[in-house]
Amino acid sequence: MNHIEHIIDGKRTSGAGTSVAAVYNPATGEQVADVVMGGKRDINTAIESAKAAFADWSTTPPAKRARVMFRLRDILEARADEVARTISAEHGKTHDDALGEVTRALEVVEYACGIPDKLKGSFSRDVGPGIDSCDERQPLGVVAGITPFNFPAMVPLWMIPMALACGNTFILKPSERDPSSANLVHDLFAEAGLPDGVLNVVHGGKDAVDALLDHPDVQAISFVGSTPVAEYIYSRGCTAGKRVQALGGAKNHMIILPDADIDQAADALMGAGFGSAGERCMAVSVAVPVGEETADKLIEKLAPQVRALKIGPSTDAEAEMGPVITREAQERIEGLIAAGESEGAEVVVDGRGYRLQGYENGFWVGGTLLDRVTPEMTVYKQEIFGPVLSVLRASSYDEAVGLINDHEYGNGTAIFTRDGDAARDVAAKIQVGMVGINVPIPVPVAYHSFGGWKRSIFGAHGIYGPEAVHFYTRLKTVTSRWPTGIRAGAEFTFPSMG
Repeated sequence: MNHIEHIIDGKRTSGAGTSVAAVYNPATGEQVADVVMGGKRDINTAIESAKAAFADWSTTPPAKRARVMFRLRDILEARADEVARTISAEHGKTHDDALGEVTRALEVVEYACGIPDKLKGSFSRDVGPGIDSCDERQPLGVVAGITPFNFPAMVPLWMIPMALACGNTFILKPSERDPSSANLVHDLFAEAGLPDGVLNVVHGGKDAVDALLDHPDVQAISFVGSTPVAEYIYSRGCTAGKRVQALGGAKNHMIILPDADIDQAADALMGAGFGSAGERCMAVSVAVPVGEETADKLIEKLAPQVRALKIGPSTDAEAEMGPVITREAQERIEGLIAAGESEGAEVVVDGRGYRLQGYENGFWVGGTLLDRVTPEMTVYKQEIFGPVLSVLRASSYDEAVGLINDHEYGNGTAIFTRDGDAARDVAAKIQVGMVGINVPIPVPVAYHSFGGWKRSIFGAHGIYGPEAVHFYTRLKTVTSRWPTGIRAGAEFTFPSMG
């Protein structure tokens, strides 16, 4: 059985911890590894390593830092299949879905390759008599990322390339549920020529998280996960004086107007609702057809497709959806389906009790379709994070928009329509961070930035793209005047450039 250790200063180590956590294959329910659970002492050791590495790495020219990213890009592309298999073995998502995760990670690495241009400052000559002014962006120091189980390679690679390209050193605290991908990401960076100590990986739970949040030498924290934890990390990290971006939960809606192509909308909902077993913060979990006729047509199209979902392990090339991450997740999802039923939702397709022959002990939940869901129901209020699609019928376009704007989450939404006026209107009025127009999962490309609104994010900056450059650097402005331009005598008035 595989034993997964920390990686500190380029070396694998069990550190000071004596406890381990079990890692399972979700398709079989069998333990496939254990991971050492570190705490404060291991975090402190990693911080010392990162601090020591910062002096040289931060003064490495951006073009040289970019060369590491160029090499990483080539390595990641060549070894994409291996990375995808590592993801699937512990997460359970299909191989093609895992390859898609790697592709989106590659995009951020490619964006980081252009860091010399993105770190260029500005210069103004003669802002005053003989006075010049320039500004530049400098790295923060040691920064950290706390990443979720659902994208064990992609989310770390949304953070690390930009943080390192900007000149920081990094400590990654990945999810203990599928930790092998994090160690593989470290090894790919090392293969690309990253010096020891610039990137460290420490596995653990809350003790490790709190140690990162409290340590004075950690300058910034980036987090992706649930809203309660995001709020905790933001509050504790800010109290400790850190820069924090904490991305939380979601309840993503898709509005389907009467003029929409129902076949197209149903296909989009299948992929967006059931891909990766719904374990995506950008999964569409609520369909909002406008009008009873639209809703009836949508249910008619969706129900047979949900029943026909091809569910299987990642080793099945024909599988469209795999298991959920843990037994606890399976039980929680099935409990929420039961709550929806008891509160009056119509269970059109029921995924509870799903069992796959030969994989009876796996963490399976079948595709579930709920109709006539209302805003008061638990299944609507809570993020389910599983293969459950709720249909909430709206009587008008305004009602559909109001539902979304009234929800506590504001991550993403989509509208399917042929009406350009409606599409433009929803893009302007909807209170969410990412909008798709006939695009079900509007995850921005790497040269834009990812981030929600309301209780889907805490902090001012989105993740990756231009926002990442601002998050991982701070601005310094230099105003200079040389002796030939200096007049004799003290100046006691507030300085001006007149």
